[in-house]
Amino acid sequence: MKSKITRPESLKNVETHYCAGCGHGIVHRLIAEVVDELGIRERVVGVAPVGCAVLAYDYFNFDVSEAAHGRAPAVATGMKRARPDLIVFAYQGDGDLAAIGTAEIIHAANRGEGITVIFVNNGVYGMTGGQMAPTTMIGQKTETSPRGRIAESEGNPIRVAELLTQFDGVKFVERCTVSKPHNVLKARAAIKAALQIQVEGKGFGFVEILSPCPTYWGLQPRVAMKMIDERMTEVFPLGRYKNVYAQAAAR
Repeated sequence: MKSKITRPESLKNVETHYCAGCGHGIVHRLIAEVVDELGIRERVVGVAPVGCAVLAYDYFNFDVSEAAHGRAPAVATGMKRARPDLIVFAYQGDGDLAAIGTAEIIHAANRGEGITVIFVNNGVYGMTGGQMAPTTMIGQKTETSPRGRIAESEGNPIRVAELLTQFDGVKFVERCTVSKPHNVLKARAAIKAALQIQVEGKGFGFVEILSPCPTYWGLQPRVAMKMIDERMTEVFPLGRYKNVYAQAAAR
């Protein structure tokens, strides 16, 4: 019997370094599937900065460049401006994008750079040991917030999707998750839509994906997925926040 499940051409057949239950592997596959479907593998370039996905080039079967911590949007901008024919996406975690890289993502979005940003939000610093991130929820315990995040001293979690939606240069924004099969399909559709906007030369696209970190959440993978649905989506509501082309067509 012929298998109906095959590995995307854009995804290498290698062992993963990610922790058991991590969402990065799911997101990697979704990107690879979409790249294959759009037929852009020969001209797509990923940019991976410092974080759990620092070794993304080990998994994608297309060109991937490294960037300094937080600087992926700047590197992606340079690539796209130098080679407008390329399809360039940045792949970033919450510490990388929403902390050290805040200036880069805001200004790239405000300028409307013709790139795509995939933002994996697990609410914690994963690579460096589980410290509090800009997206850590109120009351969430981490290595540096053992009593839980307190708004009065650490501020509230940053909602990046809502933040970027306000910029005129941003053409597409969606927040999704990989917590359940039907949510995975929605995440795939969001990634495709954001990349399609770039393929058509229409501007900046952004996809935020709520992803589990069982290791530093201190939860079993199944329980971590449940926490996304029951708690994390209350702080970071799912949905398509901006799609200017769909809005224009509806007028």
